[in-house]
Parts: sequence; C-alpha cells; structure tokens
Amino acid sequence: MKKWLIKSWKAAPIAVLAISLAACGSAANKSGSGSSDYPSKSLTIVAPSGAGGGWDMTARTITKVLTETKATDKAITVENKPGGGGAVFMAEYATKDVKDNHKLFVSSPPILINHLKKEGNSPYGYNDTTPLAQLTKDYGAIAVAADSKYNDLKSLLDDMKAEPSKFTVAGGSAPGSMDHLVSILPAFKYGIDPKSVKYVSYDGGGEAITALLGGNADVLGTDASSLDQYVKAGKIKVLAVESPERLTGGSLANVPTLKEQGIDAEFLIWRGIFGPKEMSADAKSFWDAKLKAMVESEQWKSEMTANNWQSDYKNADDFKAFLGQQEAQLNEMLTALGMQK
Repeated sequence: MKKWLIKSWKAAPIAVLAISLAACGSAANKSGSGSSDYPSKSLTIVAPSGAGGGWDMTARTITKVLTETKATDKAITVENKPGGGGAVFMAEYATKDVKDNHKLFVSSPPILINHLKKEGNSPYGYNDTTPLAQLTKDYGAIAVAADSKYNDLKSLLDDMKAEPSKFTVAGGSAPGSMDHLVSILPAFKYGIDPKSVKYVSYDGGGEAITALLGGNADVLGTDASSLDQYVKAGKIKVLAVESPERLTGGSLANVPTLKEQGIDAEFLIWRGIFGPKEMSADAKSFWDAKLKAMVESEQWKSEMTANNWQSDYKNADDFKAFLGQQEAQLNEMLTALGMQK
C-alpha cells in the first residue's frame, strides 16, 4: 500500500498540487478572505422611508460616494420603501431577504425603537440583520414654520404646558418611534404629559416638513441635518438642537441646545448600514473593507460638510456592540414614557 502511494505521488505531483491549491482557494472563499465574485450583480441600498428625509439622504450619499470612488464596477441604486417608520420594510427584509447579499439598507434608532415600543411593535430588530457599519451621527431638532410666532423654545413650551391639546406636532415616523421621541423629549422634560401632546406621523421627514409648511402642524421634531436646506430657504425656524453643544458650521450653528435653554436632555441620532441576517462571509468582508475606505475618502468628507453631518464610523463588530448598549438606553426612555412593550 505504501509503495503504491509513493508511486502515485511521484507519478502525479502536478495533479496533487492542483487539488491542494483548489482546496485552499475554497477554504479562503468560505472564510471571506480569498478571491470572490461578490458582488456578482447590481446592488440596492434601501431607504425605508419616502424621499427627502435622513434615511433617503444617507442612502443616496453612500451610493454617490461609492460610485465616485469606484468601490465596485456594479451599479448601485437607491430604493425607497416607506411605511411604519421602517417597520414595514423590516417585516419583508427579515423574512424574505435573509440571504440577499446584494440588498442593503440604512437605518438609525427606529430599528431599535420599533422593536421596543408597545404600540405598533415590530417583531424584528437589529438581531435580524447583519450590522455592517455606523457611518454618521446627528441630533434631534425642534422647528416651527418661518411665520410662527415662536422664536424660542421656552415660549413654545410655556404655551404648550398651558394648553397641550391645542398643539399638533409632526414627525416622520410612527407614534412611539424616533421622531416622536425627539418631538416630545423637551415637553416631557419640561413637565408636560407626553400623552397630552397630539403627535401626527408621516412617512419620512420630507412629508412631515411639508405638513409643517402647509399649516397642518405647529411643531416639527426631526433630525437636525435634514433641516439645513429649509433654514437656508427661509421656510422654517429651528428653536433647539438636542446635542450636547452647539453644532459647528452650517445654518444651525447659532441654534441653542436644550441644555442652554434649561432642559437637561439630548438625543443622539446615529445612522448606519445593514445587510441581511444570513449575509455570506465574502459579502461581509467586502463591505468591511469598502465602507472603511469610503469614510476615509475626500469625497465622503466633502459630503459630510455639505449635509451638515458628522462622520462617526464604527466597524461591524463595534457597531453591533454599540447597538446592544443603545437598545438598553432607549428601552429605559420608553419605559419612563410608558411606551415600552
């Protein structure tokens, strides 16, 4: 038997070497570190909202920079899937697209809040995805129309405290979700019963701003960065930003924080990108490298300035750990408001 083996080895060294290399290549592909044909077709980045809001802007910015930096030779398109502050999309994605490596999506705190809240609860959360990277940070903001009589937050809250039912607050996500929390956080901290404030939800920040400008709402709560163009156009006034300190640069640089106005609160809005729960190792490895390179590019830095955003990158592992911490903090806030599941 041993002689036969030796004879076979001597007779066919090339064949054995070929088999060995093939096995190594296969193992490398499985680990996500070797050559791969991913992506093998066009890519889609979903914004789980209508056009004009923070998710839509984030998805389009990622797509623009990846295209400009030639991260891949495959086409990348943005798809809007509004409904329930992201919950409608998640129900489809977490059940039908669990292995679709070519469909990613952007999200922010609603992916946690929708899973934690009592009303309109989503059975799906970040554990039903593959978190790929946190990309930016933003903060909540409170705005009114340009012709509103209110020029400061305290005046608004004083009147709201006296007659809360007379005010309609608009946001781009469902009751109990992010824009709702952003909207009622100042009132809650000011001693106003959050349940007494009428909150009307829209599919995305763009529609909520339209409602404010059309006189269908008195106050808007949303992400600060999405308001820049409306401030520059003279259509709205921003009364407060929910950041630890004033934002630097841009049209909101002179807007006071909640803390400056006597309200000890802030609301961080991170934004990140996710893949399907059963994403392949090759695909995850691809995005680990491409997203890191993207946030280090001059094109990305230029977009951060243009959109009044702050880059805040976390890789896949760090992002997933952060999401666990955020979930605990948001659950505590929802519990305080009586909105937890």
